[in-house]
Amino acid sequence: MKKGEKGILVVIVVVSAIVMLVKGWNVSQETEEDPGIPFYSTSTKELASRASALYRKYDCRDCHSLWGIRNAMQAVPAPSLDGIGSLRDEKWLFDYFSATNPQSIMPSRLKPQYRMPSFADVPEADRRILAQYFSSLKVEDWYLEEARKSEYEKLTGKEFE
Repeated sequence: MKKGEKGILVVIVVVSAIVMLVKGWNVSQETEEDPGIPFYSTSTKELASRASALYRKYDCRDCHSLWGIRNAMQAVPAPSLDGIGSLRDEKWLFDYFSATNPQSIMPSRLKPQYRMPSFADVPEADRRILAQYFSSLKVEDWYLEEARKSEYEKLTGKEFE
């Protein structure tokens, strides 16, 4: 190695070491704690199991995501169900599932073939289980405004103000 090449190598090593030290120092100075996952459920295991079976039976996953999981083959911009229980209570959800025209309760901007179907013909017990389970899907208080914003934007296609 020639003298000039050694000098360049030394400069590169010194600059790299300084950059790594500065980045390491910046990371160590960060005091903001990761608040964790904002979504949780208050349901029992039995209710979650029964609702999960109904969620699959009625193909809810074709449009809605739950726990970040969605059917990759569908591209319907339906609201996520994560935290829906912090936005809607059990009675509201049961009434919504029982409506012959859910759009009369919550209008949809989606094309008719992608709108929420009526569950009025679904057995009442199934509608109650779904309403009870979905109302148990909560969001931490610190994330509630973000959940409202996300639902608004999915429903209206407009930016939340």
